[in-house]
Amino acid sequence: MVTIIYATAFYAASLLLVIALGRRIWLYATTPAPLKIPTTPAPTTKGGVVLRMVREVTVFESLFRSNKWIWLFGWIFHLSLAVVLLRHLRYFLQPVPYPIALVQPFGVIAGFTMVAGLLALWARRIVVERIRYISGPSDHLMLALLVAIGLSGLNLKFLARTDIVDVKEFFLGLMYFDFSHLHRLPADPALLLHLTLVLCLMVVFPFSKLLHAPGVFFSPSRMQADDTREHRYARSAKLESTPRRA
Repeated sequence: MVTIIYATAFYAASLLLVIALGRRIWLYATTPAPLKIPTTPAPTTKGGVVLRMVREVTVFESLFRSNKWIWLFGWIFHLSLAVVLLRHLRYFLQPVPYPIALVQPFGVIAGFTMVAGLLALWARRIVVERIRYISGPSDHLMLALLVAIGLSGLNLKFLARTDIVDVKEFFLGLMYFDFSHLHRLPADPALLLHLTLVLCLMVVFPFSKLLHAPGVFFSPSRMQADDTREHRYARSAKLESTPRRA
């Protein structure tokens, strides 16, 4: 029964994640920008915009310029999260590629640094008055969910160990839609807690502030070149056709 419940839950959550996230990205891509508003100093060519976005996504350039401490904690968290996600790919691939096998020891360390970065960012929302003023319940709930996922994962690694071979067989069965040979998921409470938290994240992700992950690629202040002296900016026809209110 546990296997059937979680198999159904992961299929439903994955479908919701793909559809809702795809719809949100489509809205981002098709919504016209009413103004030419690149954040200066901005590149003047499309190639410069691409390089700017690469720096923004990989090293958080604008955040580094504005606040070094927030940049440090944020970069530690995002880098650690990337390593942790790479480590978890071993549960979905057979055989495991060599690069994924190579990252396994670093993934354990990244689990600790991910939680540390999250706790530092959470403390900022509590300690810094101006940040505490603009922080809503959803901000704290998302941080609490991410911290809980990290801590429950570390708990599985060091304290409440489970049969990872059975876990991998279960997810491989889901990946290949092999229902006739779907492997039994271990009913360990610590494992089920971790998977339940991951399911919650998959469900709320397309409707939360975590959408800044794909949203940064559609931000007018980042994706526009500062070329108004060379080219006249024309608003989208879709925007022009919108009737003005009196």
